[in-house]
Amino acid sequence: MKNIVVLISGSGTNLQRIADAISNGEITNAKINLVVADRECFGLQRAENLHINTILIPRGKTFSAELEKCIPKDTDLIVLAGFLSILSKEFTEKFNGKIINIHPSLLPEFGGKGMWGMNVHKAVIDAGEKESGATVHFVTSGIDEGEIILQGKVAVDEHETPETLAEKVHQIEYEIFPKAIEKVLKIPL
Repeated sequence: MKNIVVLISGSGTNLQRIADAISNGEITNAKINLVVADRECFGLQRAENLHINTILIPRGKTFSAELEKCIPKDTDLIVLAGFLSILSKEFTEKFNGKIINIHPSLLPEFGGKGMWGMNVHKAVIDAGEKESGATVHFVTSGIDEGEIILQGKVAVDEHETPETLAEKVHQIEYEIFPKAIEKVLKIPL
């Protein structure tokens, strides 16, 4: 059985999707053994409702060091699911190849510092892009710079708003996130 740690900052809808994918067999031979949040959020309650252990580590300079102490030794994958803090270079290097993130754009476009949530969707629309989507990638010390695992695309309509684009992209996230997790868990060590 593969053990997954999920890091969250918000409502935990992608956490729920991952848990559902494990339950229905889209993600095989895996379980979420810990959810860590960097702020008070509904995702913690969602994890507790799923009977998953939770830890709250407040954001700050010592976050990555505190997180490292909490990661179980038998962890196979660390999944950033709507997680907004930046992990330290030391942490990402220690867990190289074992951390993945989902980003609401077609990386390498619209990634990096400040590119999260509605900021991404507004930037896509302001740039006049005809398509957007979501990307699951490995996490490195560079923000949104890791190797791409899987992408899914959506059309950007002529009268798109950041809110309508966010909803379309979120549906793509639900589609590709379990597939990407399953793919990474199948990579031989």
